[in-house]
Amino acid sequence: MARRTGAGGGEAGGRPAAGATPATAALDAAGVPYALHRYPHDPAAASFGLEAAEALGVDPARVFKTLLVSTGGGLAVGLVPVARSLGLKAMAAALGVKKVEMADPAAAERRTGYVVGGISPLGQRHRSPSVIDASARDHGTVFVSGGRRGLEIELAPDALAQTVGASFADLATGGGRRS
Repeated sequence: MARRTGAGGGEAGGRPAAGATPATAALDAAGVPYALHRYPHDPAAASFGLEAAEALGVDPARVFKTLLVSTGGGLAVGLVPVARSLGLKAMAAALGVKKVEMADPAAAERRTGYVVGGISPLGQRHRSPSVIDASARDHGTVFVSGGRRGLEIELAPDALAQTVGASFADLATGGGRRS
């Protein structure tokens, strides 16, 4: 996968390219290879992640949603495949806390600087502890939000983890099982 610049990265002079997001700027700054994928977003879509998978013709097991949880002492980020759910007990265990609950959407937007449906794990306003479902490592590349609805970033799972300082754990419940 070639490193993308211009399409989501910087331009000469250090200014962000047109259409750049904090997510793509973070990847460009870190020198991480990635590919951008745009698709027409349908505001009536019931699931933004499943919409992305279908529009891009990608297995939903490779498209990860970014979910924020409250630990009682702050917020943390969990990434799971879009067709599955975040196991709150598993997330708490991965973070080493007693309990977590889904964060209030408004709090998630304030913390990350992104709107719900376009929250990227990359380039968030305030960095939070992050955990990626271990199934990501079953794939050469995965897709995460590029920072707005209709924009996905494809990159290697280990590059994602390194860029956001994430660990891997079995977090996902429901839907298709990991093979």
